[in-house]
Amino acid sequence: MKKILVIEDTFEVRDNLCEILELAGYEVESAENGKLGIEKLRSFSPDLILCDVMMPVLDGFGVLKIINKNPAYNHIPFIFLTAKAEKTDFRKGMGLGAEDYITKPFDDTDLLDAIEMRLAKAERIKSSFDGSEQGVQRFFSEAKAEEQLEKLSLDREIRSYKTKDMIFEEGQNPRWLYFLIDGKVKLFQTNDYGKELTTELLGPGEFFGYSALVNHSKYANNAACLEDCNVRLIPKEDFSILLFNNRDFGARFIKMMANKKLDTEKQLIDLAYGSVRKKVANALITFAKSTQTAIDQPIKIVAPREELAKTAGTAKETLIRTLSDFRSEDLIDIHPNFIEIKNLVNLTDILG
Repeated sequence: MKKILVIEDTFEVRDNLCEILELAGYEVESAENGKLGIEKLRSFSPDLILCDVMMPVLDGFGVLKIINKNPAYNHIPFIFLTAKAEKTDFRKGMGLGAEDYITKPFDDTDLLDAIEMRLAKAERIKSSFDGSEQGVQRFFSEAKAEEQLEKLSLDREIRSYKTKDMIFEEGQNPRWLYFLIDGKVKLFQTNDYGKELTTELLGPGEFFGYSALVNHSKYANNAACLEDCNVRLIPKEDFSILLFNNRDFGARFIKMMANKKLDTEKQLIDLAYGSVRKKVANALITFAKSTQTAIDQPIKIVAPREELAKTAGTAKETLIRTLSDFRSEDLIDIHPNFIEIKNLVNLTDILG
């Protein structure tokens, strides 16, 4: 059942909207102003938001601005409700990224049609990319708006790499957007003394190499294989045209990049200011995230101690001592060829 959040300050209108939507088969929550609406958003996780423009405490434009700044919510279809039909309101709402604009009083059928259309569109975009090789093909196909774009995306190369192979190096000019089909890749940087710091671990179903393409710059980091990999190479011209000429593709990819940036920033802050325990716990969790494991299966990390130390930003000897502490606390189990995480919840609690 799809969930809809209604943010409307007039009780009669809010109550009428909730009744119509519930009769139409939606799960509905409501709030009487923008501030309460944002609070409901965090707990309710709606599939679509209906929001009045003129409200006390926080108006509809303020609500949309807050949502747009949060990558966790900015993909949610947003429809404005307003008693005004002024062009300035329409322009401002659409400029902020609203999906639609419905003027009160509204026709029930028009309202439900608009909601169904926006939900269906959001579902198509969401299902077009599921992290699989077939998913990336659907992702690009869904975003294509012209025959010319489709031609640019045909016959993309798949390249195989061996463990420890370099995919690209710092200072090189970018030619491709990379999509990892299988295997594991690390992104890392080196200092003047040759010491490595792993900044990101990638598993199957992830894009990488896009920052240099977006910035029209050389690579600022290195990419190497931690195990045998198959990588799909998408020409930069193909990616650039889709990113800058198709709104749906652009919004989806920018959200992906924003989430990655937040994760990387948090990791670097932990490396700079966190304790050794926190650094090692974060490294284990980072490797766990890049490992495809069924929900009911134990999490097994297959990685050399050197790679774990580089990800944690600590010496190998310090890493080994901390791993021994974690084992004595029954957080992990250490085997000859892998580390098994026994209590992911308690391990995550170390991060605070």
